[in-house]
Amino acid sequence: MLFRIDPRVAVAKKFERYSATIPTMTGKPHGHETKDLKLPRNTCFVCGPDNPEGMHLVFTLDEERNTFVCHFSLGDRYTGPPGHCHGGIIASILDDAMGKVNKLRHVVALTKEMTVEYLKPVPLHKFLRVESKEVAVHGRQHVNMAEIMNEAGEVLARSKGIFVAIDPEKMFGKFVER
Repeated sequence: MLFRIDPRVAVAKKFERYSATIPTMTGKPHGHETKDLKLPRNTCFVCGPDNPEGMHLVFTLDEERNTFVCHFSLGDRYTGPPGHCHGGIIASILDDAMGKVNKLRHVVALTKEMTVEYLKPVPLHKFLRVESKEVAVHGRQHVNMAEIMNEAGEVLARSKGIFVAIDPEKMFGKFVER
């Protein structure tokens, strides 16, 4: 079972005992929209609320640290090794987390390349956190990083990615309802 967290309501309840380790969040949850692109539906597998088969992860901006954060837990559906998450799911979560960082520059950018370092197995049915931030920007290329941590703050997996800013109207205009 996926543990879906809406930071506006559930974080305070579900993570009350961990409140010392959870940074203060401001603003609204973030999906794939930017100020220049308003999507009628978000069907992203990782964060899309309109994808009935998706993970429904909710990312929030920690404005003080310029970092995107998501608290979550993964159910049996995401099994790889016994009792642990499949590596492809870990990569998907890290990719989506890094993609959120492009919102800080108000761009839509697609993953060009990413590396994943699997440091320790990511357990199922445990409280987890993913955080992402910007590393550098070189013209249209945005370099971002993300880490998945357990409730003790140990980094279980980390990634670095290069994202290329695109014109969303040219790339996706035919898919957006008007």
